[in-house]
Amino acid sequence: MSGLIDQLRAIVGEPYVITSDFAAYANDWRKKYFGKPLVVVKPGTPEEVAAIVRLCAATSTALVPQAGNTGLVGGGVPDESGTQVILNVSRMNRVLEVDLTNNTMTVEAGCILQNLQDTAAANNRLFPLSLAAEGSCEIGGNISTNAGGVQVLRYGNTRELVLGLEVVLPSGEIWSGLKGLRKDNTGYDLKHLFIGAEGTLGIVTKAVLKLFPMPSATQTAFVGLASPRKALELLNHMKAALGERITAFELISHFALDVLERFNPALRSPLGETHAWYVLTDIADSRDAAALAEDVEAALGSAMEADLIADAALAKNETEARRMWDLRETLPEAQSVDGRNIKHDVSLPISKIADFIDAADAALDAAYPGVRPVNFGHLGDGNLHYNITRPRDGFTEDEWMNNASEPVNRIVHDCVARFNGSISAEHGLGQLKREEIKRYKSEIELNVMRAIKNALDPKGIMNPGKVL
Repeated sequence: MSGLIDQLRAIVGEPYVITSDFAAYANDWRKKYFGKPLVVVKPGTPEEVAAIVRLCAATSTALVPQAGNTGLVGGGVPDESGTQVILNVSRMNRVLEVDLTNNTMTVEAGCILQNLQDTAAANNRLFPLSLAAEGSCEIGGNISTNAGGVQVLRYGNTRELVLGLEVVLPSGEIWSGLKGLRKDNTGYDLKHLFIGAEGTLGIVTKAVLKLFPMPSATQTAFVGLASPRKALELLNHMKAALGERITAFELISHFALDVLERFNPALRSPLGETHAWYVLTDIADSRDAAALAEDVEAALGSAMEADLIADAALAKNETEARRMWDLRETLPEAQSVDGRNIKHDVSLPISKIADFIDAADAALDAAYPGVRPVNFGHLGDGNLHYNITRPRDGFTEDEWMNNASEPVNRIVHDCVARFNGSISAEHGLGQLKREEIKRYKSEIELNVMRAIKNALDPKGIMNPGKVL
């Protein structure tokens, strides 16, 4: 393999071929997967990516495409064979063009998401993709996993935010589809093959992203209510009152908030009393802030009169809004206070969220009395992070993770299927759910996916062991 490494050095240069100290590249964010790559190579141009792919194709060497390595399902982590090459795109981090008339931004795959948000804002535009890892995740990974986040309700997933791609195919050819068109009815829309494919069909090197006018005012509210059903009624009520101005609508259980307050006592509900459930919502508009606040206050006031909510707090300024969002964004980290938990990223028809929570809670409690679900997520688009903490008695943390994970997953995923949902809403399949998905996708779906994979990657070199 030393010959292969020497050829990689010839392509990208000595400093960009890493042969030791792999931890930042070979381990996933959750510390669940620990790979052993042959080498990490960091190309600086699409042409270098193509040369690397051609070399790996010629030598039948497996490639693991990687961006910021912030994924949650092991999709960017190699296996332990010591034979796979990690191709990390982080050096390719330039914004190539901002077109304010077309409302697009053309970027390289290694651009950090927050930097793209800042670039858009500097041009009085909004790039609305927003998620917890935005300070370190990279747009190539966001595209390859079809990342979601908190503003999907108004702006859609990453798939809806991409107007064009440049991709290096498993053959080493470069396909350029960077026209940035909103209408192009000339056959198969190839970019959608690669969005959400987790690097199994090719390597995204550039993208044309959709921009939006920057809202002039945003109003944040934190609401206490009795149940997920009330939250669904509130969502419909707010949509009727405020229309498409609602950008985020997050559901948080009392237990999740209790975990958060034990993790960091400074992070507390802005409401005076405890409630069974909470909603955090953002409403954005081009009107002035006072007019927007008046509209939101009126909508919440009528919701209280209709007995949909018990209490509400409106952020008076950006600092208060940031404190409210800190409650939501710190939740994934805060769960560590009760030890590791069995995580689920599920999607359901919005109308079925409450039914799913009732059914899954009951089924889990019957199997594991005293189990503690940590519920939070993007209610506005039907995406729930339904994470299961062990009962306080009867299990050690290791016993819970090692012995209960598979049966708990089966209970939760069967409930998801019962309500016509998906076992992966925004995190992808990666290694984590590669086998599990076979229970829930039809053989026809799987065969079509395999046919596409075999057609584009007949040697199976592109991120093997992921998705399929």
